[in-house]
Amino acid sequence: MGDVAMTIPVLSALRNQYPNLKITVLTRVFYAPMFSQLANVTVHVADVHGMHKGIPGLWKLFKELREAHLDGVADLHNVLRSNILKLYFKGYGVPFYQIDKGREGKKALTRKKNKIFKPLKSTHQRYADVFRELGFPVDLSTATMLQKEELSDACRQFVGTDSKKWLGLAPFAAFSGKMYPLSLMEKVIAELQRTTTYKIILFGGGVKERQQLESWQSKFENCVNTAGKFSFSEELAIISNLDCMLSMDSGNGHLAAMYGVPVITLWGITHPYAGFTAFRQPPENQMTADRKKFPLTPTSVYGNKYPEGYQEAIASTTPKMIVKKLIGILA
Repeated sequence: MGDVAMTIPVLSALRNQYPNLKITVLTRVFYAPMFSQLANVTVHVADVHGMHKGIPGLWKLFKELREAHLDGVADLHNVLRSNILKLYFKGYGVPFYQIDKGREGKKALTRKKNKIFKPLKSTHQRYADVFRELGFPVDLSTATMLQKEELSDACRQFVGTDSKKWLGLAPFAAFSGKMYPLSLMEKVIAELQRTTTYKIILFGGGVKERQQLESWQSKFENCVNTAGKFSFSEELAIISNLDCMLSMDSGNGHLAAMYGVPVITLWGITHPYAGFTAFRQPPENQMTADRKKFPLTPTSVYGNKYPEGYQEAIASTTPKMIVKKLIGILA
């Protein structure tokens, strides 16, 4: 989801610079609401677990896309499925350019020995580079943030209409090395609750995540859990109206950044230098692990590899530090 969200500011810049360009986005149906505000952008749904599954399904998908009379393809994913589609498109003479993921640089950044600790190209710029190869140079400074979405009556009623500032909290990540310990996150919530100034809006997904968020909602008065309560479009509307988002190195931070919401990101064994910082979020909003205590960080690009003891790296950012940063931004 984060990868898809990072395409939004790039497509915004592309659309602003080339207003007559018609863009067809190939993605899963769940992600379609992200693109609703972009003019001249339509979504073609890839049903990769249904009608577009396997080689026959991808051929069917290709035939559907041919009907759009595409003049070129920008592959921002570069995975097995898109590589198969590349063969089909090139066979019919359609220009097809793919993202350079910078794997060698990322290996150098995350290896134990002879680590090269320097910032790599951002994913947003890597996306822009693909459009440049297609003949459409993109200046990311021309990107405009999405507008706040209109809240449904159900969302307004659920979150409340008091004057408290809205703080989004997305405490989960795909891998444990990227996730702040829940016991410490509860201390962050407890400290923020003492101010009675903020409405803390919780975001998550799976069954266990929902159970954890429900327990916090029950425990803290100004804490509400959105997980499992709303459609993705409604969740986006709530995110767009936040005053700030506290996120791991994960998708919710990128969703908030699409709308220009300030995002505080907690980094453990991953690091902003790998290029996955949320769009236009300043360095001071990136709260990274203490490299004096954990000198091998980053140990992974995606958060799935780390040496013994490094699963605690993210905890080197204390609850007190997080609360201070949040209050500073929300003030």
